[in-house]
Amino acid sequence: MPRIFEALTSIIAWVLLVFGALSLLGGFGRIIVGPPEIDIMTAYFGFGVGSLFLSAVTMKLRQTME
Repeated sequence: MPRIFEALTSIIAWVLLVFGALSLLGGFGRIIVGPPEIDIMTAYFGFGVGSLFLSAVTMKLRQTME
């Protein structure tokens, strides 16, 4: 497999990891700051967990490319 695909999967995995972590932190921040709206909280935590899961899947894909 060309090295460019390994580099792209690494970049995507890092972006998903950072986005997931920031989404979870944003969700916890909204809980601490004020009364949370359940729809917004579900979106923050759903996107955060989904993004972290996709990051793990992407890293597994990258390992199989080697």
